[in-house]
Amino acid sequence: MIETPDRLTLPYTAEVALATSHLRARVARSLTAAEWELFAPYVARIEALKRERNAVVLAHHYQTPEIYHCVADAIGDSLALAQAAAATEADVIVMCGVHFMAETAKLLNPGKTVLLPDLEAGCSLAASISPGDVRALRAQHPGAPVVTYVNTTAAVKAESDVCCTSANAVSVVESLGVPKVIFLPDEYLGAYVAANTSVEIVTWGGHCEVHERFTGAQIGELREMHPAIVVLAHPECPRDVLEAADFVGSTTAMLGYVKERRPAEVAMITECSMAGNLADAFPETAFTQPCNLCPHMRRITLPKILRALETMAPQIGIEPAVAARARRAVERMTAIGRDAKTRAAGAA
Repeated sequence: MIETPDRLTLPYTAEVALATSHLRARVARSLTAAEWELFAPYVARIEALKRERNAVVLAHHYQTPEIYHCVADAIGDSLALAQAAAATEADVIVMCGVHFMAETAKLLNPGKTVLLPDLEAGCSLAASISPGDVRALRAQHPGAPVVTYVNTTAAVKAESDVCCTSANAVSVVESLGVPKVIFLPDEYLGAYVAANTSVEIVTWGGHCEVHERFTGAQIGELREMHPAIVVLAHPECPRDVLEAADFVGSTTAMLGYVKERRPAEVAMITECSMAGNLADAFPETAFTQPCNLCPHMRRITLPKILRALETMAPQIGIEPAVAARARRAVERMTAIGRDAKTRAAGAA
């Protein structure tokens, strides 16, 4: 029995060991044998329930290893998870991320059941702006389209022209073909976009509580201790961090960098669960970095995922009129991504 959503109480049996043996190697570097015996019974039960419910688990890069490597059917950044949600044929989507990600999955799959294992898994960026704020900015900048980062509520997306992620923010802004764009809500990502396009960018003062705590001084200290280290930074970080980094990109872009270049030592200046997850996949690379954890991502646990699949709750719902308008903004983003892939394939 599970006494509370957070308590690990299922027994580790010979049957569980057999059912999960193929997964143990995936987390050999990040989980001890004792930890694995706590987590494996939940992994086994979740996998069984996924089959029974025709469910898929989508997990962000910031999830813990036992979720990321052992129960997730698709992993990625916000854009990749939105694409996976749009493509799935499952009846049930379990979002292992934060609330806005679950809302995005629901927007793209209005007829499917979308579960978020903990409704308190929020986001400081999403909390930083309201629909009224967006309307006020439109009044201040008549005619300027609104590009909204996916780290926002459905109600804010509904006030927007198109959404973007950190992976495609520049291409989305430039696809509009206009001289000025209102870019919301991340101030640092907006500054990064402004530095990489000739379009005038109007920003908002929202920040990610994880990325805003990194500093350029930290990067300098890191280089003093590790002279050969390669520093990869997320564009939600402050400007001095981005200027000190060797590479700036989304979590998916960071993953691609490590996969393609295989640096001997790397620092990923983002939520530190990601480095822990990649350490299992790239054992030849040493991951060293300052570590900031997202308290909201940490609210998602195996017991809560299991409880969600058992009870089919908590379910994500969006008021239909809001959903219709927000869906258009998200679908415009995914259409831009499809068009870019088509052009790239044609050029090849």
